[in-house]
Amino acid sequence: MPQNRYFIIYKPFGILSQFSGDANTLKEFGNFPSDVYPVGRLDKDSEGLLLITNDKALNHQLLNPSFAHQRTYLAQVEGIPTAEAIGQLEKGVDINVDGKMYHTKKAKAKRLAIEPNLPERNPPIRYRKSVPDSWIKLNLIEGKNRQVRKMTAAVGYPTLRLVRYSMENLNIEGFDVGEVRELDRNTIYKALKFS
Repeated sequence: MPQNRYFIIYKPFGILSQFSGDANTLKEFGNFPSDVYPVGRLDKDSEGLLLITNDKALNHQLLNPSFAHQRTYLAQVEGIPTAEAIGQLEKGVDINVDGKMYHTKKAKAKRLAIEPNLPERNPPIRYRKSVPDSWIKLNLIEGKNRQVRKMTAAVGYPTLRLVRYSMENLNIEGFDVGEVRELDRNTIYKALKFS
């Protein structure tokens, strides 16, 4: 029986969450075993934590909504969100998912007083002197397609940069963009709060 392998990557902006294709894919970041795959997706224009493994049981637990594991996102948004907008994000907002309206589950949201310590994005976000921006931290227990972007837009603050920072206690603290680390099963399972 093949051994399960676990890799964490800080997926850069502009890279697809897949190995197939000629350019701008995960294969640019290492010689991965042929049987591993990314668990879940990060859009091409999003960055941050991506888990790559061949552990089918772990994949099932992370992607099945009934397990409701927590994901933390850091979003740089256009404008300075009001307390009311943050409250709306926490209560849930209506977004379009596959052509139907969907009310997001309760979340934790907070406007960050200082910019998070993240590596620079390449290319950087276009700076506009006339339009302020700020950062919010969102903790979700679900992962609909482009959910964070749709949520911030729904309350009037479009997302400029989006970073998935953590899944439960597994995070990208101290990672450089494009950095890959292989971790053992015990470390991964403990960080993800699996038995």
